[in-house]
Amino acid sequence: MPVLELTQQNFESTITGNKMVIVDFWAPWCGPCKSFAPVFEATAEKHPDVVFAKVNSDDEQALSGHFGIRSIPTIMLFREEIIVFMQAGALPASGLESVLTQAKALDMEQVRRDIAAQQAQQQ
Repeated sequence: MPVLELTQQNFESTITGNKMVIVDFWAPWCGPCKSFAPVFEATAEKHPDVVFAKVNSDDEQALSGHFGIRSIPTIMLFREEIIVFMQAGALPASGLESVLTQAKALDMEQVRRDIAAQQAQQQ
């Protein structure tokens, strides 16, 4: 599956319309982003069950600001509309594979219970 280019117009529908979406926040001038791009694209080919997408932080500053992106690349993984992983910095191929494996293994009902418990404690 090809890597999608996300914008403010298609971001929400992409996240809500897919079970798992991994997003690479990047910029064209960023050296580490350029180095990470082939790793991201190669991993996308191996995981047709996951949507791989990129957000150009220069063009989509509102999206980057909404998620508090301070450095690029930043990888963010949504599973069932919940952010289950977020990390600044490029990952090696093995690291990206590990993140995907762990995200696929999550018990999402437990994740929801944990989030509800955290929110209850904050009130």
